[in-house]
Amino acid sequence: MRAPQDALRAFGLRNPFDTLLAQRGHLFVWVPVFLGIGIGIYFALPKEPGPGAYMLIGLAALGLAYGGWRGGARLGPLAIAMFLVLAGVLVAGARAHLVAAPQLSFRYYGPIEGRVVAIDRSQSDKMRLTLDHVALANVAPARTPARVRVSLHGDQRGFDPAPGMVVMLTGHLSPPQGPVEPGGFAFQRYAWFHRIGAVGYTRTPALELSPARGGDLLIYRFRRRLSDGLQAALPGDVGAFAAAILTGDRSGMDQATIRALRASNLAHLLAISGLHMGLLTGFVFAALRYALALVPFVALRWPVRKIAAGGALLVAAFYLALSGGNVATERAFVMVAVMLVAVLLNRRALTLRAVALAALIVLLRRPEALMGPGFQMSFAATVALVASYGWIRNWEGWALPRLLRPPATVVMSSFVAGMATAPFAAAHFNQIAHYGLLANLLSVPVMGIVVIPAAAIAALLYPLGLSFLALAVMGWGIRWILGVARWVAGLDGAVSHVAGPPGMVLPLLALAALWLVLWPGRARMLGVAGIVAAFGLWAAAERPALLISDSGGLIGVMGPQGRALSKPKGEGFVATNWLENDGDATPQTAAFARAGFHGSKGRLTFALGQARFVQLSGRGALARLEAACAAGRWVILTARAQASPRGDCTLFDSARLRRTGTLAIYAGANGLRVISARQAAGARLWNTQRLQRKALGIARSRFAKVK
Repeated sequence: MRAPQDALRAFGLRNPFDTLLAQRGHLFVWVPVFLGIGIGIYFALPKEPGPGAYMLIGLAALGLAYGGWRGGARLGPLAIAMFLVLAGVLVAGARAHLVAAPQLSFRYYGPIEGRVVAIDRSQSDKMRLTLDHVALANVAPARTPARVRVSLHGDQRGFDPAPGMVVMLTGHLSPPQGPVEPGGFAFQRYAWFHRIGAVGYTRTPALELSPARGGDLLIYRFRRRLSDGLQAALPGDVGAFAAAILTGDRSGMDQATIRALRASNLAHLLAISGLHMGLLTGFVFAALRYALALVPFVALRWPVRKIAAGGALLVAAFYLALSGGNVATERAFVMVAVMLVAVLLNRRALTLRAVALAALIVLLRRPEALMGPGFQMSFAATVALVASYGWIRNWEGWALPRLLRPPATVVMSSFVAGMATAPFAAAHFNQIAHYGLLANLLSVPVMGIVVIPAAAIAALLYPLGLSFLALAVMGWGIRWILGVARWVAGLDGAVSHVAGPPGMVLPLLALAALWLVLWPGRARMLGVAGIVAAFGLWAAAERPALLISDSGGLIGVMGPQGRALSKPKGEGFVATNWLENDGDATPQTAAFARAGFHGSKGRLTFALGQARFVQLSGRGALARLEAACAAGRWVILTARAQASPRGDCTLFDSARLRRTGTLAIYAGANGLRVISARQAAGARLWNTQRLQRKALGIARSRFAKVK
């Protein structure tokens, strides 16, 4: 028995229960971790839990809560940890049912009326409107989506949308689409939690039915006026960047600039996140504190530090409202608010407990945020920075001359934040910016010293009509940042592309990194093993040998040159995502030129091991079906088969593909393995009409009882 004990003692784990006992008072940082595990389990379930399952989970959670209360110092923490996991499942499930809203179940073409609540740009660089109070022709109100999102194509000159405006247009709408490949980004889930029930486009001019009413979306209309004013004062990309960082309005940003910011790892400067909120509140806090300290009567009698913290908190709240209160900004506000309240309560502001409290608040309010890159990257950076500075503060050998401390802080902050967020950025965006540290060292100080302070000063000078002076200074800073982004993005080897990881990689990586940071003693080094294992799984990931879109019109087969595509244009969004998930930056036209397909348009053939495939499309596809099936092939048909064809073939027609979604086929020693997007996604609220109707029925009955 001594050998296992000696092995545990080598890692600082003499006894697991004794180790937990020694950590009493330091376990709060694990609360959001275990709650997040439960939330992650809910989203990973292959099937939506029913009322009976929720009842059992609730009873088990109550039992564990009682066990945590009565379990004593040794068993209590374990019971509480298990309670938090079950609570995470319940919180996520409750949130998913609370946001239930109708989703369109068919393709719609006709008039669309609604109120503008958001304006942004689509991936095709077109203006895009999000509408609520929606009305559709011949669609009952009970079946009408709560929100729709429409991209404006065609000639839209003379149409200037504003939040609160009621508009009408004629367009195409369809239900939110499933993943472009099994295990891919779940847009249906994203749309469900944003209550978006249909997406589409219009090619005809949109019309204004009525302007925004007096108090209708007042803050959104103020944002729009401020954004227009900034873009008028600072024309071009500079004004668009200023509008994005101050109001959250990115509709003026062109795709080329956004790509340059991403390639230089400066895209985080565009989003209103913890950096912006921290810089602004830090500037306001310091300015108020020093201004009050200059008045001896005030400095000697009033709590200057607390007054400055209260003023910074009010400014942060206004910035949150001004930016539109999206998830990323709300998360940043919660983190800043927790730290400023800590100052008001005479507690240390930058601690892992403060970060844990902020994460707990965000997860309880919006559990779905856990699955997004914004939450993962911002908290990864924050935890890494707070932990790093904590280690440095406790390191007796750390001593730098006063003049070297500011640049050293910038270098270390950029390096630590970049290393912490790089795996998540690579997993979600399939690229690594190799010169991101250089770009951030050249840009973040300018953001903190020039851009954000100039914006705050411009707000103070606005009543005097002198804001243009501060805006000019702000414009110089933004031009520098955009210049750095374009220069770094243009360097050779600025960006490399990586394949998407399997589903277990990010959870394993996050938990291992949290163990490394949060667990004290030598046992934390077990986290390094977990990180190595996560990267090993990522490196060994296998990409599908064959991908078939849910329309059957686009096929991608893996070859020695990379994935070859069946057509040079059309379904470009799907094609781009396939190639990006392969870690391939090749455009669709170049992927089409790769070897892999034979035949002519309308009848393409290709092979996968011993299996032979044929794609039939266009006119006469149905007439060629019998002959293709007689050869015993796998047949992909872009039309709907009228009857089961004779012959020994595996048929995927348009009707079957609509049910299965995109197909991924893997070639192995035991033959072909087929995984559908629907199979990988499971039967969940956001992708199953039957479950959606049931959830809506529960919501309506609940509201009826309240009334």
